[in-house]
Amino acid sequence: MDLESTVMELIINAGESKSLAMQALSNAKKGHWDEVDELLKQSTEAAKRAHGVQTELIGLDEGQGKVPVNLIMVHAQDHIMTSMLARELIEELIDMHRKFS
Repeated sequence: MDLESTVMELIINAGESKSLAMQALSNAKKGHWDEVDELLKQSTEAAKRAHGVQTELIGLDEGQGKVPVNLIMVHAQDHIMTSMLARELIEELIDMHRKFS
């Protein structure tokens, strides 16, 4: 496995997930609900891909330090966690927009 490519895949998918969720929120503010639902679906798929890569890395490590921890790995883990938190909060905001529209 090319660790650097794998970590970059994690970062790219997590970033895409967050970006799509932000686009969904922007559309929710405008009341474009069909776009919101599609963007959230795409965001979820990107998040699943990111999580799959993360799970693969954890499996390779087996809790034994087999996968080297370097700055890019820490950055990737931070990126996925931030993306997950952003998506959760954005989904709540979108629900509020739906209720008030």
